[in-house]
Amino acid sequence: MGNVVTYCEYSGSSLRGSALSALNAARQVAAKHGGQVIALLIGKGAAGAASEAKKYAAKALVVEDDRLENYLAETYAPVVAGVVTGQGASALVGAANNLGKDLFPRVAALLDAGMASDISGVVSANQFRRPILAGSAIATVEVSTPVVVLTARQSEFAPAQPSDEGAVETAQAGDVSALGAEFVRLAVSKSERPELTEAKAIVAGGRGMKSGENFRILEELADTLGAGVGASRAATDAGFVPADWQIGQTGKVVAPDLYIAVAISGAIQHLAGMKGSKVIVAINKDAEAPIFQVADYGLVSTWEKTLPELTAEIKKHKAQAH
Repeated sequence: MGNVVTYCEYSGSSLRGSALSALNAARQVAAKHGGQVIALLIGKGAAGAASEAKKYAAKALVVEDDRLENYLAETYAPVVAGVVTGQGASALVGAANNLGKDLFPRVAALLDAGMASDISGVVSANQFRRPILAGSAIATVEVSTPVVVLTARQSEFAPAQPSDEGAVETAQAGDVSALGAEFVRLAVSKSERPELTEAKAIVAGGRGMKSGENFRILEELADTLGAGVGASRAATDAGFVPADWQIGQTGKVVAPDLYIAVAISGAIQHLAGMKGSKVIVAINKDAEAPIFQVADYGLVSTWEKTLPELTAEIKKHKAQAH
């Protein structure tokens, strides 16, 4: 058995929430493998986040190279695989997000390692739990290769807490070849709202919102709460809002402290992405909507009537509090 390398995403000098959840999962894996957790940061400017990363791991390993300024799975995968081999690691852990889905299968292939994706629990050194069938069942999977590659579901692993500070080391990227791929440009939609996977509160709308224009009323409520804005697949498929707002089995999996579902019926595919939320509030005019079965608080009403009233009351309360 050996160490556990954890791929950590960062923004500036801070680790992202996905990295903290991955580090928590890595600690549980390391306890089974008998090794230490190594936090891996890759890219131009990675050293800036190393001072924070070392608070959560025995060692923060930095691979900083101008050629790695823009993420490409083709360039990052060999670097990650090289670090796993060089550190004598028996496991690699990362977040089960879009980057994890893109990068980790490539790394597993380079390491000739078995992979368990989207895990929700650690059973033993090579056995892990993961949700299947839209979260209605839990499977225990076993990885039999010497190196285990894992992506951890962020909603199932609380953010790691700081421990004794480790050391910071650097490593070389080596031969960085894009294998024919080329970085063209990065299109980023800037928003003052928190990202869905990082948000403490989320307001999400469904097809019952009727149009993208109506989502502005929902967004006003979200902005009043300082919440992220999400949607069901039905709403994104209808073109009401961007696809990256989608929450559910084929979208983002979230577990905020507060989740307000507006005009969402509660199909099992959507519930798979949000039923881990601490408090669920459902607003729907259909009293028989499945969403009420998982809601902590339910209001049978139309969004047209409820949202303006709710937003006004919250604004009034915040004004009084100040």
